[in-house]
Amino acid sequence: MFNDYVGKIKPVLGEEGTANIVLKSIYVVCVGSNDISNTYPIRSSQYDINSYTDLLINSATSFFKELYGLGARRIAILSLPPIGCLPSQRTLTGGPNRQCNEFTNQAAMLFNSKLSSTIDSLNQVLPDARLAFGDIYNPLLSLIQNPAKYGFEVATKGCCGTGNIEVSVFCNRLEDTYTCKDASKYIFWDSFHPTEKAYKTLVPIVLKQALNKLF
Repeated sequence: MFNDYVGKIKPVLGEEGTANIVLKSIYVVCVGSNDISNTYPIRSSQYDINSYTDLLINSATSFFKELYGLGARRIAILSLPPIGCLPSQRTLTGGPNRQCNEFTNQAAMLFNSKLSSTIDSLNQVLPDARLAFGDIYNPLLSLIQNPAKYGFEVATKGCCGTGNIEVSVFCNRLEDTYTCKDASKYIFWDSFHPTEKAYKTLVPIVLKQALNKLF
């Protein structure tokens, strides 16, 4: 996709203009959430969580280097969220009371620790690189644990569908009957993704962390 985009602007701006845009742009990268929440359970017989997060970090590192090789210099890399507290994970692995899955949260924190260290290392060895770690884990966990503080009422269910398990298009069939009337009261839109209001709360926090490292 990156190369496709470059290919579209190069005929308009030329080689030099395109290279300048690539160099000065900010790239936001999210990695690992689906690997921990959806893929690890079916690969846990092959990997313990330490070796699996190593595998993910190695793959992510290769991607960051590839992006750098294509000309990107300012790259904001988001941490994993508290995956064990997402509504879908509460439903699937949180028991009858739909508690947060602490093992999954610990896995996310382990990955985040390794990711942060990797970013520091890459900044040391890649000339002019400005890779910035953006912590989404702790701000989102704070919302989940203290919803009223941030103006939310519902922290354990999504707005669409039943709020327990549906994600993305799987909400559509239930939209008219079950979708909540006021999404601003919910931290999560579906069972995996935050609402617009939640993002408006989280993004300034993450930007404040990352911007001084990107420039």
